[in-house]
Amino acid sequence: MSILRLFPALWCAALLSGCFAPLVPDLSRPQAQEWDSQVANEGPVVELRAWWHVLGDPQLDALVQEALAQNLDLAQMFSRVQGERQITERWSSKFLPALNADAHPVQDVPAQDMYFHASLDMVWELGLFGAMENARLKAMADLGYAQADLQSMRVTVIASVVRNYMDLAQARRQQALLEETAKLDEQALSLAQVRWQTHLGSYEALEQARLTQTQTRDQYLNLQERADRAARALALLLGRDQPDFLWAMGAQARLPQTFTLRQVPADLVRIRPDISMAQAEVLQAAAQVGVARSALYPRLRLGGSILYSYNITRNMRTSTDSVPSIGPMLDIPLWDWGARRARVRASEKELDAALLGYRKAVVTAVSEVEQSLAALVNQQSRIQTLQQASQVLQQGQIRQQTLVGLGLSSELELLQARRAHLKAQADLELAQDSRVLAFVALYKALGGAPLPQEQEP
Repeated sequence: MSILRLFPALWCAALLSGCFAPLVPDLSRPQAQEWDSQVANEGPVVELRAWWHVLGDPQLDALVQEALAQNLDLAQMFSRVQGERQITERWSSKFLPALNADAHPVQDVPAQDMYFHASLDMVWELGLFGAMENARLKAMADLGYAQADLQSMRVTVIASVVRNYMDLAQARRQQALLEETAKLDEQALSLAQVRWQTHLGSYEALEQARLTQTQTRDQYLNLQERADRAARALALLLGRDQPDFLWAMGAQARLPQTFTLRQVPADLVRIRPDISMAQAEVLQAAAQVGVARSALYPRLRLGGSILYSYNITRNMRTSTDSVPSIGPMLDIPLWDWGARRARVRASEKELDAALLGYRKAVVTAVSEVEQSLAALVNQQSRIQTLQQASQVLQQGQIRQQTLVGLGLSSELELLQARRAHLKAQADLELAQDSRVLAFVALYKALGGAPLPQEQEP
């Protein structure tokens, strides 16, 4: 076939390929414009990409930046994204003319002469019937999935840094309160011994004082283990070999009483990495459907070759030493039509599954944010209740101290009042830290993390 006669056929095929554009499904978005659980939306506005700054702790800010720069999981994931980008940038290479050169000796059938063959071959995959467009969609979806996976890792790393930092600081503060409690337990044990020796108290009261002292010591050791574990986890997140136990000394992270949450349910599709990953999976599945459908149609390739042959045995040249050839190569599905059609149906089912996965990701995201908001609101109510209880116990301690001064109460009752007040302070500290952790969970559920530089608008 003449190359001039081939052009009209190629033009018609190119026009037909426009009718096979990738079919991208319409992905639903959450319709709600507000959350079921509401925060006050007063006070400072929390920036989604830097939400930890609202805690007002410069040391924490520095640790988060260090984790983003030094975390080994992030570095590993970033390298994978870079590799995926290299592949994506060259997605069209399979649809460009491919040249291949070859040289080898050949012996004729009678085994009389030896020939030297050199050839230059060219094959051009035209990518008709949607093959090229779906290959591009698949490459872009693969890159989008890798980028969303990296962003998901950034969200997790930042939330883990803040959580472990708060756990470490919380354990140290609880230990400080337990040290005060241990001093009171020591005084209570001494008083119980005196009362038992003077027959003013029972031996059971003395044993109870010893048991209380032992329990306080056990709580202190448990907190020490918790602090060590949090410090080790934080060091691992920062890519360090050893933790810095001075981290807890400068911790001053506190969440404002009120803050402004600007995100609404509809924003989750744009900011949650796992939803972006589910979107990429839908696009990957849609591209596979397009590729499978394109395989139902004839596959047209252009081929060309120049073969040079030289008779080594006779050391002679002829007019037919060089043989050029060019023409189309057509792959028509005949006997394997059923198998190709089955692959289309299978890929369509994979697309249905990907769409269900996307819907599940959206529903899960909304549910996680709602749970975090509810926990945040509940912790705030709990803090208010514990503050009232602490004030009542503090007033009771003052009254006991006055009664002891007047000789109307014992020293042991005053120690018990002080211990109860310390316990209330410890509970209040735990509630305040739990509120911060609920805030961390909220912004992890929202997908809060800075974008990589190449993704920033």
